[in-house]
Amino acid sequence: MTVNIGAASMTRAEMLLRWLAGRPEDIFLLTETSAGSGTAYILEAFRRAGYAVIKTPDDGERGAALVSRISLAGPPLLLPEVSIPGRVAAAGLDTTPRTWFLSVYVPSRDRSADKTARKELFIASLLKAVAELPAEQRGHLVIGGDYNVIAAGHTPPHPGFLPFEYGLLDTLSAQGFIDTYDHCYPAGPHPHSWIGRTGAGYRYDYFHVGAALAGHISGCAYLHQTRDLGLTDHAAVRLELGLDAVRLPYRNLAEPEEIALF
Repeated sequence: MTVNIGAASMTRAEMLLRWLAGRPEDIFLLTETSAGSGTAYILEAFRRAGYAVIKTPDDGERGAALVSRISLAGPPLLLPEVSIPGRVAAAGLDTTPRTWFLSVYVPSRDRSADKTARKELFIASLLKAVAELPAEQRGHLVIGGDYNVIAAGHTPPHPGFLPFEYGLLDTLSAQGFIDTYDHCYPAGPHPHSWIGRTGAGYRYDYFHVGAALAGHISGCAYLHQTRDLGLTDHAAVRLELGLDAVRLPYRNLAEPEEIALF
């Protein structure tokens, strides 16, 4: 599952942790983490419960994290060439076939030249880093998170997006990555994961998998409980992959007496 936690305050962090603790997914790709107490609370609770937690140092930036019930298959996968390294978190997990997971939080922007250049550089450096991974890793890579872009054929269309933003999805496709929702629902409906102030919907949150994992995809869905419950302003995205895995001896955080420890 991937979900943008919106730099959660402590109040929302407590709610988010309870919701996440009740979920059946083995892996959580969290985006828009922050240097605040809410993010620290969530990640520390998972660490203490025995989960593997990957969080790249972010120097106060909004970032990304990977939380897993599945054992790591080695040290975190470092992508130092990404222009803002704290916005990615990646690792190989002990699955059959061996699979790597990459949590990504692409910067947002306004109309200013500085923020536009910052976003363009991040996207270009991310795509380059992924393209340069060994073929085995790239073919068995799961990318998920808040990309902060829409597709050129988005429904409804939204003006104002630039060619480099459309290029993120187009380049992933050209590199052989599969949009898992489109794979499961080639005829639609067209999902939205964030709703703007005017009520217009945007698909910002995605899962993509390398070509070698295509046959393992068994489901993908956008879950709006996170928005409906006020946990965050983004829908979560759930991906089902048919993989064998070695799970850690984690503690079930869904038990109320365990939640109270943190």
